[in-house]
Amino acid sequence: VALEASRQLNPQRIVGLDLSYEMLEIGREKVHRRNLDALITLTQGDSENMPFEDNTFDALTVAFGVRNFENLEKGLLEMRRVIKPGGMVVILEFSRPKAFPFRQLYNFYFRNILPVIGKLTSKDPKAYRYLYESVQAFPDGQDFLKILAKTGYKSNRCIPLTLGICSIYTAVK
Repeated sequence: VALEASRQLNPQRIVGLDLSYEMLEIGREKVHRRNLDALITLTQGDSENMPFEDNTFDALTVAFGVRNFENLEKGLLEMRRVIKPGGMVVILEFSRPKAFPFRQLYNFYFRNILPVIGKLTSKDPKAYRYLYESVQAFPDGQDFLKILAKTGYKSNRCIPLTLGICSIYTAVK
């Protein structure tokens, strides 16, 4: 997300946060290869207890991470804390397709085919089972918009993508 933001938005600075040291190292390599070390800083930390002052950022993005928060409301409140008043939050997250027959095909693929691919190709095949389970448990669409409103966000929107496989949520502090 940070690399794409640097390309499209021409920001003064980008700060990335991840709990995983290994993911940060992969990110740092990508940042360095693109000669963006002066623009992009990557920090290890917990999204539910960020190491930043209140009202630090103009905007905040999360890609495929919100459904992994231990406490969704706490994480959303923490995101709200670190963005400036009027700042925007943009969240890209998996969702569950609603339309027949795509919904049924999607569920069959996710439940039956993806785990087999995971067993054959991954060092951690359980991650593919977790992916399905976490997507099923996530309160997507209108349910997630209600949680955004409950945690104090305004102008909340959901934009379904790719026949509902994922959605972009936007909200303002």
